[in-house]
Amino acid sequence: MRSGQVPKRNIAPDYKFQNVDLGKFINYIMQRGKKTVAQKIVYNALDIVKERSKQEPLEVFDKVVKALTPLLEVRSRRIGGANYQIPMPVSGRRRYMLAFRWLINAARERKGKPMQEKLAQEMLDVLNGIGVAIKKKQDTHRMAEANKAFAHFLRFKKPVSKV
Repeated sequence: MRSGQVPKRNIAPDYKFQNVDLGKFINYIMQRGKKTVAQKIVYNALDIVKERSKQEPLEVFDKVVKALTPLLEVRSRRIGGANYQIPMPVSGRRRYMLAFRWLINAARERKGKPMQEKLAQEMLDVLNGIGVAIKKKQDTHRMAEANKAFAHFLRFKKPVSKV
């Protein structure tokens, strides 16, 4: 059992744009501790996005992340012998984490191109409102909307028995 909460680490901003969110995204892309490879992938993807969309890459990145951040998610909760999917609001850090995860997984699922091209194409698809990552967000919101009837269980607490 933990004695307290784990302190939150300060993430260093990326070296090119000095953006903390982009630095965190690079850390999510990184595999096996190869940060320079992850930086090349992200920066090349942003260059491709700049070339194709004729917009500033950092603005595009912010728009993509904002378009992917979910407001609600469902969490499973056991109440009275039954499991209910209860819609809950998503906290700030978790919103970014889910958006990053969905974007990266959608890019990795694409086949036949280098990662920077797949990531750039997925970012452009998110800007246009299509793509696997946007579908994931819509499915999450749809699940929360479908289970809205169980939202009252969010405040339900079991009585504590004193023995």
